Amino acid sequence: MYDPPAPAPTSLFTGRRGPAGPGESKPGYESFNLGLNVGDDPVAVVANRSELARRIGLSPTHLVFMGQVHGTTVVHVTGPRPDAVAGTDAMVTATPGLALAVLVADCVPLLLRDPRAGVIGVAHAGRRGAAAGIVPVVIDRMIGLGAGVVDLEVVLGPAICGRCYEVPEAMRDEVDAQLPGSACVTSDGTAGLDLRAGLIRQLRGLGVGSVVVDERCTREDPDLFSHRGSAPTGRFAGVIRR
Repeated sequence: MYDPPAPAPTSLFTGRRGPAGPGESKPGYESFNLGLNVGDDPVAVVANRSELARRIGLSPTHLVFMGQVHGTTVVHVTGPRPDAVAGTDAMVTATPGLALAVLVADCVPLLLRDPRAGVIGVAHAGRRGAAAGIVPVVIDRMIGLGAGVVDLEVVLGPAICGRCYEVPEAMRDEVDAQLPGSACVTSDGTAGLDLRAGLIRQLRGLGVGSVVVDERCTREDPDLFSHRGSAPTGRFAGVIRR
């Protein structure tokens, strides 16, 4: 009996291992590191990125990465790119046949989609970017491309959880003032941040139609890269395909 190949996924989160087996990165980036600026062999990273593109049925130039800087810049991607988009922490597109990727190792990766309008986006929400408002900015850009807030489907991917994200009290209070709902107490009883909790509250306050959370903690889950858990380390990706 003929078994047709499984359809390519339209969104996914990678991990330490490749989607179809081990990647090319060596210890301590084993084995599917996708970050180019973390000390890993660039040849291995490019091979891993190419394998990820193949996994979702695209050529490498149609899987677009970012050079992330913990800011609030959003770039509209209109076609294939041979290199990463420099100096940005969010991308949007309405161009068919493209996929967008966001890299993390504790920060919150967001995948956004309006299936009715055919608009997708990704955002990298670390402490600074989340507090500065990267999420409302990327949603505004998607609306500019025809998306509707109530039609948006947003997935918050694996990130460091509030139990593990210890920060000074002053930093916790500062972030919570900008991103209400993010302040928490760690498992040790110290000041902490739960960025996903703050972002969920923000998204619901904006009227986003669907918010889904992958509740895995990067520091607790050995299948994920964690900067706080084992720096230097690799980066995994959240990917969404148009």
